[in-house]
Amino acid sequence: MLGMLTAFGPFVTDMYLPSLPTMTNYFNTSVSMVQLGLTFSMLGMALGQLFFGPLSDKYGRRLPLLVAMVLFLISTFACIFSPNIEFFVSLRFIQGIAAAGGIVIARSVATDKFKRRNLAKAFSIVGAINGMAPVIAPITGGLVLGIIGWKGIFGILFFWGILLTIVSANFKESLSKTRRSKEKFLKSFNMFKSVLKNKGFVFYTLQMAFTMAILFSYIASSPFIIQEHYKFSPFAFSLFFAVNAMAIGTGAAIAARFKNYELSLKVSNMGMIICSIMLFIVLANNGSIIFFESFLLILCFMMGLTFPVVTAFAMNSARKQAGTASAILGASGFLSGSIVSPLVGLGNILVTTGIIFVVSSFFAALFAFLAFGYRNFKI
Repeated sequence: MLGMLTAFGPFVTDMYLPSLPTMTNYFNTSVSMVQLGLTFSMLGMALGQLFFGPLSDKYGRRLPLLVAMVLFLISTFACIFSPNIEFFVSLRFIQGIAAAGGIVIARSVATDKFKRRNLAKAFSIVGAINGMAPVIAPITGGLVLGIIGWKGIFGILFFWGILLTIVSANFKESLSKTRRSKEKFLKSFNMFKSVLKNKGFVFYTLQMAFTMAILFSYIASSPFIIQEHYKFSPFAFSLFFAVNAMAIGTGAAIAARFKNYELSLKVSNMGMIICSIMLFIVLANNGSIIFFESFLLILCFMMGLTFPVVTAFAMNSARKQAGTASAILGASGFLSGSIVSPLVGLGNILVTTGIIFVVSSFFAALFAFLAFGYRNFKI
């Protein structure tokens, strides 16, 4: 169930990626305007987590989850009938807020149920399951696009939402009333201050944010790089995307096998730096698709190795306010994604994407190493 809920992010962002060039023509608009649909969905997922996190700490996990599912169904259905790109982008923002509920509450439920090394293992398992979503989503999107167009993609998202709503309705509450926040709802947002005073948590969160910046700059640029620069079809793009997603899922699964999770994080961060530099060289020099995909595949594996470990370290360091901590951790990633997504379209998309890869990987490694000095528990 947690894997299905965290898969909301990849499904909302990845499934319609093959249709971005097609939607540019459908709405008779620019590439940057279509990319705003991706940007606003990520911005919604960032802000939505900041809302649903404290809400779930006060009212439990089940009720906010059901509210999020209903909102997702309404916004997704409306996306299908968007009369123009501006209306579509607005609905994507609402859709992102709704999807955030499933993402943030899934992390909170895992923290309710598990501790320390078991929590890291749980996040690795969820990450591996979640890794299948980016495989299924773009392939499904590419197939559906060729048969019934981009609206069919949102029709599938709608039925996915119905399935998760049914599952959520049967969810057993994981946060007992005695463990819930006793503050009034508006005052419950004061928990953000106490969580943000935890320097270790803040550094892990910043590491996650810059790693997510790498991921989302790749997500935003890859449809145009692979389809327009390398001249592959939408379905072929979805296959490339699926293989890379499998690398992320594999990395997440292997992360649980490390006896020393700190070593796992060091290896993955150094790997991201090396791969980002090589990708910049390939893209800046119009290198072969073979070199581009090879280094990108390794980069995705390194990101997969990073995500469950950083999440476990961060959530273990702030488990007393799990919902709020989960909200901040998740929001930081999608907020960074919403910033870098439109940036890749500035100037030469190949060079700009490579620069974002390199800068983000260096800052991710910096904050990972800073965080080690503030960890007061073992995993």
